[in-house]
Amino acid sequence: MHRLFVALSVPPEISDRLTGLQNGLEGARWRPLENFHMTLAFIGEVDRHGLAAATDALSGIEAPAFSLRLSGIGSFGSRKPRAVWVGVEPSDKLAHLQSKVENALRNAGFELEHRKFTPHVTLAYLSGARREAVFEYCSANGMFSTVEFSVDAFHLYSSGLGSGASHYEVEASYSLSLSR
Repeated sequence: MHRLFVALSVPPEISDRLTGLQNGLEGARWRPLENFHMTLAFIGEVDRHGLAAATDALSGIEAPAFSLRLSGIGSFGSRKPRAVWVGVEPSDKLAHLQSKVENALRNAGFELEHRKFTPHVTLAYLSGARREAVFEYCSANGMFSTVEFSVDAFHLYSSGLGSGASHYEVEASYSLSLSR
């Protein structure tokens, strides 16, 4: 079985900047640098036939390359915070790509979540972090932003769960067009 998701990778220079935010919050399980990514669609558990179907569905996507900038800090879980993340400045091209990925997977028969797409890079999962401490952390780091970086591909990842952080493996990569 494969646990799959589609995501954008984060360039090393941006990942280095993100690691600089990983301190000062009790109860945070900071994500390792190599796990930074921006999920476009979570597929879930599939067998080898599902892996092949996802690979095929994604290979038909045509979309333009674009630039992104990470900006701002937030958290998921208002009553009981469960994660802190870095946000993404609004991008029509990112929204277009995410929509194409989601549609291709749904057309291939995959059941995907129906929640609104909120582009972000997870910094940490939280366990027992006080709500006030999370609010203070987000407020103190809220002005964080990066330089723009180029996005010229998206990837199909598999995720392996273990005793520590998840291990992600790129199963397939898909280039974005540079001519649009």
